[in-house]
Amino acid sequence: MKKILMFTMKGCPHCANARKYMDELFETNPKYKELKIEIIDEIQHPDIADKYDYYYVPTYYLDGVKFHEGIPSRKMVEDLFRQAYER
Repeated sequence: MKKILMFTMKGCPHCANARKYMDELFETNPKYKELKIEIIDEIQHPDIADKYDYYYVPTYYLDGVKFHEGIPSRKMVEDLFRQAYER
């Protein structure tokens, strides 16, 4: 299983949508609850965020490689989860 790293920011409407899509996928596919997901608020942890190359939130990294940056879609989150779950 691959690790997901997600950068967010409090008050970001796109981040809220991404979290909503994630929650929907957890409900429809309980196996996704097993995924290793680390969520980092870039304002609270600039020391971590500054080590990564992105501009917009939410941004997802899959095993250290940028997967998506900016406005999310449910399909993108589903693709991310599917790829992360592959062993």
